[in-house]
Amino acid sequence: MSFKYAIALTGGIATGKSTVVKLFREKGFRVIDADKIAHEVLDAQHREIAEMFSKDFVKEGKVDRKLLGSIVFSDPEKRKALEGLLHPLIYDRIAEASEKLDKRAEPYLVDIPLFYEGGRYAIEKVVVVYARKEQQLERVMQRDGYDKKEALARIESQIDIEEKRKNASYVINNSTNLKDLAYETERVKEAILGALL
Repeated sequence: MSFKYAIALTGGIATGKSTVVKLFREKGFRVIDADKIAHEVLDAQHREIAEMFSKDFVKEGKVDRKLLGSIVFSDPEKRKALEGLLHPLIYDRIAEASEKLDKRAEPYLVDIPLFYEGGRYAIEKVVVVYARKEQQLERVMQRDGYDKKEALARIESQIDIEEKRKNASYVINNSTNLKDLAYETERVKEAILGALL
């Protein structure tokens, strides 16, 4: 069975998940990166994407994620269709990676941005990387160059960060600076390892 030693790592757009993953890796944690797997699966399904949306979304066998994002974030039906195609394939790849890591009998992270939204992974413990919604908005606009409306559409396509925070086993607060984030990550790492004793 998959996910025996897994801990889900999630949050919201621009809450700092990638930085937290980097910090955990530096501390020796193994991480399954759902986004990386999703990108590989998306490109592998480029013919289906071209059929579902149009060949304009595929360039040289790779899916134009930004263009696809602009459509699916503004159209819930198209997003649902895309998720119906991709999510089962992504799940299978993650479950397979999880089975390999479970053999080591030590905790590892599964970085799943849409963990709560998908409701598909049987993982009990969850780390939520938290930042206030205003910070998310500011960071998305700055990082990705979206205007306020586009940035909000992306943030609001996910479950509210406060809701995720309430349901978390562990919360890493990323509302201040990198030094505090490193401290928060270390604190949660110790709590995870302490729970095994």
